[in-house]
Amino acid sequence: MNNREKLLEIKQLLDEKILFLKSKKITESNPLVMFQIDKEMEAAEAEQEDIIQQLESISLLKKSKYLYSALLKLGYKDQILAFKKFVRSQSIAAFLIHGYPDYGQRWLLNRLVTQHIDDGTSSKVLPVELHRIGRRNDISTLWRELGGRCGLRRHSTPEDMVNRVYQWWQTQNVVLIFHDVDCMPDNYLQQLIQEFWIPVATQARQAASPQRKYRLLMFLVDYEGCVGTRETLFVEKIEPNWEARIPVKLPVINQFCEHELNEWLDTVEMEFDELPLIEAVSQTNDLVQEILENSDNGVPELAFSEICDRCMCNWYEAKDRWLKL
Repeated sequence: MNNREKLLEIKQLLDEKILFLKSKKITESNPLVMFQIDKEMEAAEAEQEDIIQQLESISLLKKSKYLYSALLKLGYKDQILAFKKFVRSQSIAAFLIHGYPDYGQRWLLNRLVTQHIDDGTSSKVLPVELHRIGRRNDISTLWRELGGRCGLRRHSTPEDMVNRVYQWWQTQNVVLIFHDVDCMPDNYLQQLIQEFWIPVATQARQAASPQRKYRLLMFLVDYEGCVGTRETLFVEKIEPNWEARIPVKLPVINQFCEHELNEWLDTVEMEFDELPLIEAVSQTNDLVQEILENSDNGVPELAFSEICDRCMCNWYEAKDRWLKL
């Protein structure tokens, strides 16, 4: 018996108890007994209300997971195909995820890690938030932040961080995530790659073997769409002389187009027919146009928000539950 079934059973017993107390009160004339009945009813009704709220929470969570599964099928095909092509042949690589604000960079990051990396959810994940430190003029703030995330002391060197990450990689997948690289001066990002990523990738590459199948991946996440213009830092496709130490620029994230949304709605109708969105599909032939109009012509996160609204779900609350990275 699952939790929902247990709660339903308890609720049924409470319903019966409250009904019994109400009928008992009708025939009771003793004031003291009536007072006791009232108190019992108050306690039972309070417990009943609590059970109802728990059942509603379970129902909302179930609908939320259902909607999340549906949204995971919308968009980002170019980025996912490019990523899968790389990781199919490479276990050590760095990637730039980039696009304009609200284009779902963090959503794509979570998709790549949770859906397309073996044991991605149980990997050693090291997230670094750069927006707090990126505008400072001292590179030591970056190393201090990264060292702290690595569990090292305050004055640790980049070499210490390289060694720590390499040690982790000996026994598990390691996923390094640098959020808000758009906040960093060009020379900071270059130093991060030269003094941290290249040494650890080179060391891991030299030790890699068919028996050692753990992945070492780094994601640089640009939320402003400006880092991808730094051509000298990235490659876009694997050339014969490509090395794992050179970060790969995934295709830039674009707005959702009419064709993508139509394809997705066809999938939703076939696989997720319990979503409230399906009722909207049957009521109007212009649903895709309405989504585009209400999302600044297909800005991904605005489109997600519009779709969630139509499924009676708050995108901004839901994404905090859905996005773990």
